[in-house]
Amino acid sequence: SMPSEMLVNILSYLDAVSLLCVGCVNKRFYHLANDNGIWLKIYSSCFQPKRTIWTMKSKQKEAVSLGCTALHDRKPGYWKKEYIFKQIATVKSRVMRLVKPVDPYTGLPCKNKEAMKATGLSWMIVLKDKSGKEHVVEKADLSFKDTSVTVLWSSTNWPCLDILSTLKLFGVVPLLPDQSRAPSKNGPRRRSLIAEYHLANLTESSAAVGADKLVQLFSLNPGLLIGLWKEKNEIAFVMASLHYHQLLERSTLGSATVQYVLPPNKPIFDDVDPEYGLHDYNLHLDMHGRSCTYLCGTFKSLFCRKGDIANGYLRLSVVSLKDNTKHLPLIGTLGLSWETGVFKGNVKDCYMMDVTLLDETGKPFWCFSAPVYMEQSSKGSSLFDYMGHIYTIDYADSEGKVSVELVWLEETKEYFIVNLVLYISTKKVNNWYGTNY
Repeated sequence: SMPSEMLVNILSYLDAVSLLCVGCVNKRFYHLANDNGIWLKIYSSCFQPKRTIWTMKSKQKEAVSLGCTALHDRKPGYWKKEYIFKQIATVKSRVMRLVKPVDPYTGLPCKNKEAMKATGLSWMIVLKDKSGKEHVVEKADLSFKDTSVTVLWSSTNWPCLDILSTLKLFGVVPLLPDQSRAPSKNGPRRRSLIAEYHLANLTESSAAVGADKLVQLFSLNPGLLIGLWKEKNEIAFVMASLHYHQLLERSTLGSATVQYVLPPNKPIFDDVDPEYGLHDYNLHLDMHGRSCTYLCGTFKSLFCRKGDIANGYLRLSVVSLKDNTKHLPLIGTLGLSWETGVFKGNVKDCYMMDVTLLDETGKPFWCFSAPVYMEQSSKGSSLFDYMGHIYTIDYADSEGKVSVELVWLEETKEYFIVNLVLYISTKKVNNWYGTNY
């Protein structure tokens, strides 16, 4: 029953975030909270003109900025939209400045962590059951590495696995980021869909990649790990490994229903070089178990001979079985650590592998972060220097494959990588370089 003029006067004391929340109360409050007079004052106080004529008096300035033309010739909500678009553009500009410096080894921005903080970025998962009901899990623990971030969600109130149909991974950013305080869950936010996974028949359709006494791990591509309680076959935790390449774009530029897709690379065909697209690749490899790093190295000038192209793949040899000078030790006891509010554990022989392959210009060409599992091979070591058991790691996606062989040295209690090969899809190479292999 309160007059609209009085309500508008009360709303004029609110900040932008509170105004947006009030606009969700009902239809009347939505229209009142769109008042151009309120939003023009907020806009003017936040985005002052860069230059003003020094002879202009303060009253004249106010008359220009808050004139009738700016208010009455605009549709309701005009200055609200202008304020929101300007805020988003300001944050985007700040982020672009942060991601501009590039690490020469990884080919990725040096200040990814700072850029995420500038956007107020966080991640959430939404579990949908077969009846269509959604269960949102937000609270997560983060672990940052050179080229990726690992996100772990745990809860004591997971819905039963048997009733779940899909899991969606979202990036979440506040609509109006405030650098002076942490983002509020009650404030307006935007979701960006990163990936969607189907959970129906999870244990039958997905690859089991390890287990300990309490949980069994299942891997879903790309980069998702689900831990199930062995006794109850219910979710214990969900872990996502997100590579920095495309992370900000996919976490902020998509919509709540459609994933963001990077524009394709514009190939520049080199008719002078007969082996264009076959050489000068650089690899940055990181193997870690969330809290600890087992291997972090850079390998330069990788190449593929035309004779090594077979079955639709280019073969890039990184570590050769015959060259023991390049064999690499893994530091520490291999395992993927996990924890919930009640239990914690470590799955042996399972860890995260981050691959960043750069083209000859230093541009990220093939990048991923994914859980991998080490299995003992039936064959024994044929090398004179190593008399231990042979273990293998294999990874594959639509763009390529990774094959790793390791030897366990009983005397020193450590693993050595004795063979590491990348197989790159010729289709990807042809699309990237404009070639025809």
